[in-house]
Amino acid sequence: MNYELFIAKRIVASKEHKNSISSPIIKIATTAIALGMIIMLIAVATASGFQHKIRDKMSGFKGHIQITNYDNNNSDVSIVPIDKNQDFYPEFTNVEGVNKVQVFANKTGIIRTPTDFEGIVFKGVSSDYNWSFFNEYLVDGRLPNFNQQRNREVILSKYIADRLHLKLNDTIQTWFMNGTSTSKAKFRKPVIVGIYNTGFQEFDKNMMVGDIFEVQRLNGWNENQVGGFEVLIDNFDEINQKGKEVYNKIPSTLNSKTIVDTYPAIFEWIQLFDNNVQFIIAIMILIAGINMITALLVLILERVQMVGILKALGSSNWSVRKIFLYNATSLILKGLFWGNLIGLSLLFIQHYFGVITLDPETYHVTKVPVYISFWNVLLLNIGTLILCFVMLIIPSYIITKIRPSESIKFA
Repeated sequence: MNYELFIAKRIVASKEHKNSISSPIIKIATTAIALGMIIMLIAVATASGFQHKIRDKMSGFKGHIQITNYDNNNSDVSIVPIDKNQDFYPEFTNVEGVNKVQVFANKTGIIRTPTDFEGIVFKGVSSDYNWSFFNEYLVDGRLPNFNQQRNREVILSKYIADRLHLKLNDTIQTWFMNGTSTSKAKFRKPVIVGIYNTGFQEFDKNMMVGDIFEVQRLNGWNENQVGGFEVLIDNFDEINQKGKEVYNKIPSTLNSKTIVDTYPAIFEWIQLFDNNVQFIIAIMILIAGINMITALLVLILERVQMVGILKALGSSNWSVRKIFLYNATSLILKGLFWGNLIGLSLLFIQHYFGVITLDPETYHVTKVPVYISFWNVLLLNIGTLILCFVMLIIPSYIITKIRPSESIKFA
């Protein structure tokens, strides 16, 4: 029988323990553990949520890796065409972990209304395009129908539609330049069949998506000429490795860049979240540990006579220390339970109802995103329990200084 655990349970369950002087201090320590866990859960879940949401939105617009021609063009415009007939299209069999390869071509233009105008990037895609991203953020209408002889249907962002007072099924007037100052602008009248809203203003403010055939006609290209290829991979965490593999497998006349290389500032910004989260976790565990140390010392001082009696009966110092460590561990587990219950409840409320909103121009999202990972929650709980327990071992050493003769004398 583990008599140390037995005595610890009796102490916790006793009425004297609940009404003792140490009771408020114990409650404060347990509350500190719970609050620390709540804050850590929120910090980890929101940081991961920001990282996943922003990188998913960027890959939804640009793919994970883009294959284009070598040129001096640093914009989104497709100037020099690429032959669609490549060994890696439509299946990139030379690189494992590639989910899909799809073609695209971009053309800059202007949407004109009787009272206003707005610059756009017309992204042309083919019938094999992965529409799952835009389907998720479609707020009105439908996706373009590619099963028709001439597809003038496009989807437009809510940002542009609101600025130009456009609505679903409107026929819009657009002009596209040929690339030289002397060329006459080409006029097109696409129809808005869908309106999307990703909250990522960097792309929402100018992106219009439609049939790549229209971009090919505007550029004077044939049906086998495209602006580039978007490569979608299965695991974003491997994007740098897959980017190098893709680059090594494509012809030397082509170039490939990951979205991390294309938009380094954004990814450096979201990478800073990890540093902030690590700092928050360290502070919360330190605060929780200090509170538990205080509670443990109060428990020991409150039961000096019990310690003396146990020692007099032959208990070793370590056995008596284990009693108080078991007691403190039960308090830690209680704090972790309530911290998880409250913290996860708040996260689920935010995930499903989006209570806390954000300015998309600053944060690239319309509400605080949360990403709840079972392994993150498990590691936080195990790490907090172990670290707090380790921090309690040293102050429990005070028990070895208690002498039975002196402690029992004042009982």
